Amino acid sequence: MAADERLRRTMMFVPGNNPGLIKDAGIFGVDSIMFDLEDAVSMTEKDSARYLVYEALQTFDYGNAELVVRINGLDTPFYENDIKAMVKAGIDVIRLPKTESAEMIHQLEKLVEDAEKEFGREVGSTNLMAAIESAMGVVNAYEIASASDRMIGIALSAEDYTTDMKTHRYPDGKELEYARNAILHAARAAKIAAFDTVFTNLDDMEGFVRETEYIKQLGFDGKSLINPRQVAPVNKVYAPTQKEVLNAQNVMAAIEEAKRKGSGVIAMNGQMVDRPVVLRAERVMKLAKANNLLDAEGNYIEK
Repeated sequence: MAADERLRRTMMFVPGNNPGLIKDAGIFGVDSIMFDLEDAVSMTEKDSARYLVYEALQTFDYGNAELVVRINGLDTPFYENDIKAMVKAGIDVIRLPKTESAEMIHQLEKLVEDAEKEFGREVGSTNLMAAIESAMGVVNAYEIASASDRMIGIALSAEDYTTDMKTHRYPDGKELEYARNAILHAARAAKIAAFDTVFTNLDDMEGFVRETEYIKQLGFDGKSLINPRQVAPVNKVYAPTQKEVLNAQNVMAAIEEAKRKGSGVIAMNGQMVDRPVVLRAERVMKLAKANNLLDAEGNYIEK
């Protein structure tokens, strides 16, 4: 699979017809910016939004953020033009809405490859992700997640999913439990990222933090966001504790010691350190650096 180990705690929706937000999207410190050509854009503005996002990708510097676009679905007349324009613009990731089968990913992959060849982009340089928005999508989550080497992640989109399930969103989120776990397991089995759905009530920051803590506990890589105000709370939830950082530093020190000795066995406090512990320590250190929790000497900074 195409997923790398970059952090994807925050993926913020940016309406493709909002010039101000498109221009400023890089200043909010999100890990991934998702330009939306689908639900956020009215039918009469689809072509102008596509052009606006295309021009922005040629013009603005979004720093280290991963650049994602949610295109219109394959059952719309905008699908192929969205793909061509975004590949030509050099987008990092194309997100397919309402994905229900591996075949939908295969169709998308073929058109992306054709566009890469047409516009002189490196074949394979455009990654893919899928939004799971229905019971069928959840049931087929693993085949979707593993459908292409370009796949970097799958995401739950709860509004359409709950409608399909003949229910709606509840504060405790019980209606999403199966979908969240199915999508998360599919992503982990396919070795790609898993993104949780948006939290739409901007007045309930306490509920938003509680939900973010829950999806972090489950194992999600991050959360889809609708507002810059949601970025800092997510980063805070995902920030490691001082104890976690110190333990990770000890693991990394043990790795360096093993390398120095030319030993294939990593030991800490007289015990062998296995691969899962190493991977966890590497992620903790990445999170600590991303949250500016370390000074120049590597000491933990109290926040």
